[in-house]
Formats: sequence, structure tokens, C-alpha cells
Amino acid sequence: MRSFFILGLFLSTYCSAQVGINTTNPSELLHIAGSTENVRIEGLNAQNNSNNLGPESTSRVYVNNLGNLVLGDWDDSAPIFIDSGDYLKNEETPVNMVVQTGTGLGYSPIAEPTDWLGAVFTLTQNAILEVSYTVSWSIYDAISLEKKRLYDNRARVIHTGIYFINVNDMIGPYRPTNTPVIYDADGNYINGQPWCINPTSSESNCNSWAGLIGLNGQFYSNSNGEIGEFQNLQTNGSDYVKLPPGTYAALFACKLEVESTTGNGAAKLWLGSGQDELQIRVYYYD
Repeated sequence: MRSFFILGLFLSTYCSAQVGINTTNPSELLHIAGSTENVRIEGLNAQNNSNNLGPESTSRVYVNNLGNLVLGDWDDSAPIFIDSGDYLKNEETPVNMVVQTGTGLGYSPIAEPTDWLGAVFTLTQNAILEVSYTVSWSIYDAISLEKKRLYDNRARVIHTGIYFINVNDMIGPYRPTNTPVIYDADGNYINGQPWCINPTSSESNCNSWAGLIGLNGQFYSNSNGEIGEFQNLQTNGSDYVKLPPGTYAALFACKLEVESTTGNGAAKLWLGSGQDELQIRVYYYD
């Protein structure tokens, strides 16, 4: 009995010992010493694992729920949360219209998503969002009740951008309980400042503020018979933003500017008159 007890004690001590490779003084359960040394797991190499991206790339290693080291597939590190070929409703409604106000006081929240439920996504931890969009628009006479194209020879600038809302109400994006996001995951203003997205009589008295990203300005002019009069046009934008965990939806904002709205200068812009692509890719980093 005494011999059995001594053997058991020895085995217990041996199994709990730290193991060192290239070192006689390991500081962890497994310690590999040497500034140029590495670890090779043949089950993760390109020959044995289809998720290995090959010699020209670096494949990420993850830990699964069992504690095993595995290679993630293509969407583990950067899943696409939104990939829409027609994100905005192709309907001319007051929600989708911006009426020109001269040089502009701020951006207007505009254009509902085609699929409101499909526009909502949830982040489970801090993430970097890569946002790319192509949005369509067309310009008409603001005074006429008909969709009358302009050929007034006036130059205009169309500004577009994207902001996010915290989704608490799934009925739609313009419910008051869904508040625009102003701060990023680090507590800083998105894009340097709060942006007015619902102006009143002055930008300092804005009804709503948001963090706008992907800002772009598109120059537009027209004359009788030229392309600007007849065709729907598009604006592109892309940007990055860091957001904390939460449930979000991406919405568009727009501003239409002209030097003067006197006479026939007033106009209205319909955002979403054609195909509107939006892609949001997510990179988790915490």
C-alpha cells in the first residue's frame, strides 16, 4: 500500500509540471523558447485544411467551444451583415423627398429601407464596420405637382451620407424610440462631430443629430436636352466606423444645395429612384 501511494504522488506531481522546449525554466504549462521558433500544426496547413488561404495569405486561427484550435472560414473574421442590391424603396413619397433650401441648413433623414426587418443587425461585441453604398437619385421641379424634369441651367450639389440608429422599435426607422448614434465604440464623436440630420430654422436648432459617415458630394447641372435633365443619377460612398454591441439599422441622409432658389431655382430630390446597393462588413476586434 505504501509503494502504491508513493507512485501516485509521483505521477500527480509529474503531470502538473510545466513543460519547456528550448528552456530548462518554463514559465507556463507549455513554454517554447527562442526568438525565431514557431509552432506547426499540420492539421491546419493548406494541404490538409480547405480553410487555409494558401501561401500568399494569412489564415486566422480560432478557438472553438471545446478549446480546439481551428481555422475560421471566409466569413468568420469579417461577416457581411448587409448585402442588398436595392436597399431603398423605389417609391416617390414625402419620406423619400428632399426639397431644396438654398445653401442648406443640414441633412434630411430620407428614404426607408425596402426590407425594414432585413435592415436590422446586431453586434455582439465591439466591431469595426466597413460600409460601402451606391445610392440613386433624380431631381424635379419643386413647384410642379407632376414629376417635371428641370432644364434651368443651374448647378447643384447633392450630399449623401449614412448614419446608424439604435433599434428599440421594430415597426420602422422613424419611430421616436429609435435614436441616432452619435458616439463610436471609444466614446468619440463619429466623423468628428454631431451632424444635423433634421434641421429647423437654423442648424444650431436641429431636431436630430447623428454621426454621418460615407459623406460624398455630387455636382449636378442640366440644360434642355442634356443628360442631367432626363436620367436618374447615382452617388457612391464608403467609410469605416467602430460601434459597440447593440442592435442597429443603417439609414440615409441627404442635402440638396443650389446658389439661389429664386424664380425656378427651387427643386426637389427623390432618393432611391433606382437601384441602391449597400454592403456592411463587420470586423470584430474585442
